[in-house]
Amino acid sequence: MNTVTSKDGTRIVFDQFGEGAPVILVLGAFNARPTGVPLGQALAAHFTVFNYDRRGRGDSSDTEPYSIEREIEDLDALIAQAGGSACVFGYSSGAILALRAAAHGLAIAQLALYDPPPTGARAGTLVPQLTELVSAGRRGDAVELFQTEAVGIPAEIVARLRHAPFRPALETMAHTLIYESTILRALPDGLVDAVQTPCLIMDAENNPDVMHQAAQSLAEALPNGRYRLLDGQTHDLVPAVVAPVLAEFFLSR
Repeated sequence: MNTVTSKDGTRIVFDQFGEGAPVILVLGAFNARPTGVPLGQALAAHFTVFNYDRRGRGDSSDTEPYSIEREIEDLDALIAQAGGSACVFGYSSGAILALRAAAHGLAIAQLALYDPPPTGARAGTLVPQLTELVSAGRRGDAVELFQTEAVGIPAEIVARLRHAPFRPALETMAHTLIYESTILRALPDGLVDAVQTPCLIMDAENNPDVMHQAAQSLAEALPNGRYRLLDGQTHDLVPAVVAPVLAEFFLSR
């Protein structure tokens, strides 16, 4: 376990795998470092992989008030730790965070995004409700609100998941769902045009149409974007499928 200190003093904890050009993994909602370990290990033959806990989850600390800029500073601290420039992989809402960071001018050599969700949709409007629920100690209700309204999981399935073994971990990081909803607000005008970094948008074949549309539209709007459909895949991150695609893209420069 390694640490860097962000600009506001937040301690960011990360694991490091392999040797080679640096690649940083930026995960999405409900994810901490363990989610990224299999992918990091799959990439370790070609890259030095930095797999970190975003602020407020896992072993990383947090500093109030939250802002997207502070999360971008966290990624900037990791890039500095990696030598001043890195390739970045963003997953789900972490893909939108990585996109915002690239537009902010961070030293991102190449950007690969898996299943970037639509911005400016329902998921980006939940901050007031999530804040109220978390403040009232109703962390389980916050989890279920995000699962139904942001992720789109049917209510009957969400109800069945209440007793799943991973449910306590989701409630522990419920406050970070406020962060995810903030990130998923509508992108400022001109943000996508500002991303000059070569960018690969990966889209899972079995996604709903709204996700396909979001991925394809983003790839078309980016100045240096390209689109790739991953056959047979869902929103789940499958290292055996994703790692070879990332290696091909990141090694192509």
